[in-house]
Amino acid sequence: MGIKISRMYVPMAAAATLALALTACGGGTGGGGGGGAASENLDSRGPITYVQGKDNSDVIRPLVDKWNAAHPDEKVTFNEQSDKADQQHDDLVQRFQAKNGDYDVASVDVVWTAEFAAKGWLQPLKDKMAVDTTGFLPATVAAATYKDTLYAAPQTSDGGILYYRKDLVPTPPKTWDEMMGMCPIAKAKGIDCYAGQMAQYEGLTVNVAEAINTAGGTVVDKDGKATVDTADAKAGLNNLVQAYKDGNIPKQAVTYQEEQGRASFQDGKLMFLRNWPYVYNLAKTDGSSKVKDTFGIAPLPGKTGPGASSLGGHSLAVSVDSKHKATAKDFVAFMTSAETQKFYATQGSLAPVTESLYTDAALVEKLPYLPVLLTSIQNAVPRPVTPFYPAVTLAIQQNSFAAISGTKSVDQAMTDMQAAINAAGAK
Repeated sequence: MGIKISRMYVPMAAAATLALALTACGGGTGGGGGGGAASENLDSRGPITYVQGKDNSDVIRPLVDKWNAAHPDEKVTFNEQSDKADQQHDDLVQRFQAKNGDYDVASVDVVWTAEFAAKGWLQPLKDKMAVDTTGFLPATVAAATYKDTLYAAPQTSDGGILYYRKDLVPTPPKTWDEMMGMCPIAKAKGIDCYAGQMAQYEGLTVNVAEAINTAGGTVVDKDGKATVDTADAKAGLNNLVQAYKDGNIPKQAVTYQEEQGRASFQDGKLMFLRNWPYVYNLAKTDGSSKVKDTFGIAPLPGKTGPGASSLGGHSLAVSVDSKHKATAKDFVAFMTSAETQKFYATQGSLAPVTESLYTDAALVEKLPYLPVLLTSIQNAVPRPVTPFYPAVTLAIQQNSFAAISGTKSVDQAMTDMQAAINAAGAK
């Protein structure tokens, strides 16, 4: 393979785990951003600070060094946060609320953009601050957009893929029903059939949103109002509930985050695994992996074809209080260029946002999962775009976990989820 993915490269859903106690309190005057701080410092240049989570794969430092060598009067200071997404989120909230411009450019998880934009903390990337997103995957641009305005530039992406035992199932399932129909093969071999991320955390939101969207339902509408109390949304959650009840999803899977599922699959105890691309290289190269030569990858199975993956990834946002926005804009363009994205991919196994890179022969040779990942991202749906995401994801997790584990019916879980999501937006 030639590409080593750091064990510290935390899977995207795990990296999206939020401090759910954080509320939408404080700061900002709402999105839209035409006047006030958004109209200031647009032509100003000078030193800036870039902040993001822990640079485990040593991707950012070489890029910052490259920028600084070419821009001695506009040097970038890299502020490295922890590797825990809830702490990153909390840090950004505190800095943005202070309105001191300490952080000029910030890497934001795709689920934070709406929250930060609604509070008036992010510079709208339009007019003089517009950035070029030509050729970017549409889903990544949609995730960086709030109320029809781009507030962040897509930096890296991610999508779920299906890992399967090609020695047991030579042709991967294209639909959920087809996959469930293959589960007797696993049972005959004395192994588990299917697992994703079913523990009560952000990964469950990812898996449930995928199930709902794949079945033709939605979680919220364009105005952030809940839409889960529908037949299609219920059918999606019911697919997970029924699979757990039937044993096609093993009982212990309600404790699985990304790593537990990966461990089971690599140990030969699981036939199908929904996970992120980071698993590919580990399953191929880990000394303990029992499936190095017997697993394949495919798009997530859907209703009639590829399923709807939840979108992962990060975007780059400029603080509305930055003192040097012209420099910040140019740095964002540098950090999202095709050349930089190639470096993200080869150095850190981070998925590009430029569509053409998924068919780049050199990249595909090093990262064979790219074509499958492209299908995943092309069919991806952002998690609920709402300023109240922490409360919304908590509502999804609590109610879907209750339904899967059997303490609530699907109907009751969706009724309660609908009410909780709408209550979050009404606060």
